[in-house]
Parts: sequence; C-alpha cells; structure tokens
Amino acid sequence: MLPADLPGRDEFIEKTARHLELIVEANRNFNLTRIVDPREAAIKHVLDSVLPWRLFAVAEHVLDAGTGAGFPGIPLALALRSVKFTLAESTGKKARFVESVVKELGLRNVAVAADRAEEILRKRRFDLVTARAVAPIGRALDLFAPALREGTRVLLYKGPDVEAEIHGADQQMRTQHVRIRVLQRYNLPDALGSRTIVEMGRL
Repeated sequence: MLPADLPGRDEFIEKTARHLELIVEANRNFNLTRIVDPREAAIKHVLDSVLPWRLFAVAEHVLDAGTGAGFPGIPLALALRSVKFTLAESTGKKARFVESVVKELGLRNVAVAADRAEEILRKRRFDLVTARAVAPIGRALDLFAPALREGTRVLLYKGPDVEAEIHGADQQMRTQHVRIRVLQRYNLPDALGSRTIVEMGRL
C-alpha cells in the first residue's frame, strides 16, 4: 500500500506499527481515536497521512495543526527526517501522549507544542502548515489567514467534496486575498474514502 519510493520504508513500517500499538494502549484510558481495527487504522491514519509526502519534502519547518494522536505529523516526520515538524495539540492528555510517542520512536526532527495552532503562529513563522480533519475552508481561512500574510503555505487534507467548501468561501477568499487550489487527489484502499489535498496561499 505504501508508495514504493517512500524514504526509509522498512523503518517507517516498523515505527508506524509501534505508533499504532501505543494508540491502542492509550485508548484504554482515554479516547484518542474511534478507529481501532488495525488495518483500518493503518489505512485511515498512516497511509492517508503519508501518501502526499512529496508535497512536504521541500519544506523546512512544518506545523501540524491539531495533530490529535500524531497524524499526519508523525508519519510524515518518519519519512522526511531532514524536515522539522512541530506538532500542535491543545488537549493536554493528547499532547503528552504524542510527546511520549516522539520520544519512543526517536524522532529528533519533531517537537510537540501543547497549544492551539493559531496561538503558535502568532509567535513563530513556519513555511508550511498542515492539518487533517480541520474545520471547513471558511473557518480554516480565519485560523490561518495571518500566517498566509507572512508567506506561509497551508496544505489541508480534505474530502472529495471540497469544491463545494471552496465555492462557499469564495467571497471570503477574495476579501482576504487568498487563493485555494487542489494539488492532489487519491483513493484509500478497501473503499475507505477519497482524499483531496488543497493548498492555501496568498494571491
């Protein structure tokens, strides 16, 4: 299932499997994810996170906004060891869990921030911001518009009907001088959904 050209595939498989094991263990104490079937988790969390890896390979420092249990940040960081990642998670328990995973997996290119992404973006600049399962396009524009003004690009993992969201935010995009374009589409195995990667940038 993984891309044949994914960097460090063998180590990637080993460490993402451990990540999923740690999620299952932590899920016994608090809710990290509703996806507990091993194959479904591997597809919906790991594979989905890493299929567009080439879009992130040119970045220097990526902010994963609302990383949750560590997606897409941890799989991307495992594949792209030369790229720095900051994983933002405002829920304390989740942030502590992600910190423990980063430590166990030996991810020296990853830092965890127990704060909201928009607060972090007020203090620091990133060349790329990403998020999965983030708010609708209109809300994402409000969250990330200040960073866009500083030259940051935003890549969002969205579903197959993103065009309707983009159309609904057309006026807001014009007002905030933002363009949104589709960069990549892919279907997940086992009919587990379709994904669209969209880019927000300045006009």
